[in-house]
Amino acid sequence: MADVITIAGSLGDYLRTRRALLSPADAGLPPTGRRRVPGLRREEVAELVGLSTDYYVRLEQGRADRPSDEVLDALSRALRLDTAERAHLYDLARPSRRAVVAGRETLRPAVRQLVEAMPGTPALIMNDRNDVLAWNRLAAVLIADFANLAPAERNMARRIFLDPAARDVHPDWADAARTTVGILRMAAGRRPRDPELVRLIGELALDSAAFRTLWASHHVHEKTHGIKRFRHPAIGDVTLRYETLRIPGPERHLLVAYAAESGSPAEDALDFLASYTG
Repeated sequence: MADVITIAGSLGDYLRTRRALLSPADAGLPPTGRRRVPGLRREEVAELVGLSTDYYVRLEQGRADRPSDEVLDALSRALRLDTAERAHLYDLARPSRRAVVAGRETLRPAVRQLVEAMPGTPALIMNDRNDVLAWNRLAAVLIADFANLAPAERNMARRIFLDPAARDVHPDWADAARTTVGILRMAAGRRPRDPELVRLIGELALDSAAFRTLWASHHVHEKTHGIKRFRHPAIGDVTLRYETLRIPGPERHLLVAYAAESGSPAEDALDFLASYTG
């Protein structure tokens, strides 16, 4: 598949992007006067990691043998990578060669029932391609009417970048777009041969200039917890906290639940929506 390398990116691409984000001061190096390009030079990264400049250059050029754990850990420290970024570095350094067979994902009925039995909390089951596999009524009324969408359109990346109403539903659109791209970038590193992921990223890159710009940044993101804002015509803007729970199994299914702070206007707004949809 010709597009595999394109969607996953290379180790060298990632190293170049990350060192461009660090100044000598960030890395604890003395100032060296004006620079023609931002970030650290290759020889500075090599020094920080304890490698020869020649070997580091070969890493960036894709000419080095499989780097050791010690080298990857040292690169992670030198480039100030967080947990998700470090995991992505490892994925790029040791790319999976296993083919992924396209097909409809199956979700255990008990998991679907669990989500549907959460009446007061918007909740979704997603995979790392951002496909929405299950939802409850409150999520459908707050985020999107998933039941009336074609299966291919039940994808949060498509909705963020290709739905004209996305900026109305997501007042924090810029942050949502960046994290969505980061999640897809992580998935591409893990499964560069996933045909559905290749197709999705190709479609977004073709149809969205915003996606192309963000994809070129090599940002990665692991969905865990945080704050998310939605806008709904019946309740206006509502700010919720979300938690992400990994469902056991090889599919990387995630339960994402949104909750309002107790006693807050957001809690009243969700109660109204729950009664509105009930």
